[in-house]
Amino acid sequence: MAIAHINGLSIHHERRGSGPRLLLISGTGSDLRRKPGVFDMPFVHHFDLLSYDHRGMGQSGLPAAAGSMADFAKDAAGLLDAVGWDTCSVVGISFGGMVAQELALRHPARVERLVLACTSSGGQGGASFPLHEWHGLPLEAYAQRMLRQSDLRRDDDWVAAHPAAWNALMKQTLDAYQVGADEPGREEGARQQLEARRQHNTYERLPQLGMPVLIAGGQFDGIAPPPRLEALHARIPDSTLRMYEGGHLFFYQDRQAFPDMIDFLQAVRE
Repeated sequence: MAIAHINGLSIHHERRGSGPRLLLISGTGSDLRRKPGVFDMPFVHHFDLLSYDHRGMGQSGLPAAAGSMADFAKDAAGLLDAVGWDTCSVVGISFGGMVAQELALRHPARVERLVLACTSSGGQGGASFPLHEWHGLPLEAYAQRMLRQSDLRRDDDWVAAHPAAWNALMKQTLDAYQVGADEPGREEGARQQLEARRQHNTYERLPQLGMPVLIAGGQFDGIAPPPRLEALHARIPDSTLRMYEGGHLFFYQDRQAFPDMIDFLQAVRE
């Protein structure tokens, strides 16, 4: 277990693999102990992969007060300092994509290539689904809502027609959500993260991004729906937009998604 002391907090992080440097910033409520997790993704076979638990989540420390998305980005930049990385490529998934936008805007020279997956800009580009409205729900109720919203094909008819698949999804989701759920500070950490997410807005600043950017998402995602990704693409100059057959976790549903992201990250800019 590696701990870096960043911005007055202990930030738990892990690093595996070899190759070009890649920072992966994960989503809302993420925890490196969950399975499948960051290091089960194929990135680890192609890159020197670094990831971490956000402040207040997983095995990282809880701040005394809620921070902004800029504070979450400062944690990411501080982690790069802690491991001695001047530059790297970055993948930001969902909430992590919001953090990645702030990181790239505030430290553009440090981000070589950027993947923004199933995320949004906020502001005039539109926000992702307001998950803060579900905060405090019992885990099972939260899991049911997340599974339906994250893939809009999972309506009542689908659930009735696929009971075994639905039950398997529920079990996998609940198992993940229960990791660390009862640990001290987790409830407050989740609340702080959702508040930063609610206030996220990079829309006006996005044209400042100069690195190559791949924007990727799922056609049936109700958390970060396609118009949110189209808005990102319209605002970021050197960007490519790719939509996949899936929902919020499209990279697990469409087998082409991971290869496309890996190819993009391995490309050499001419």
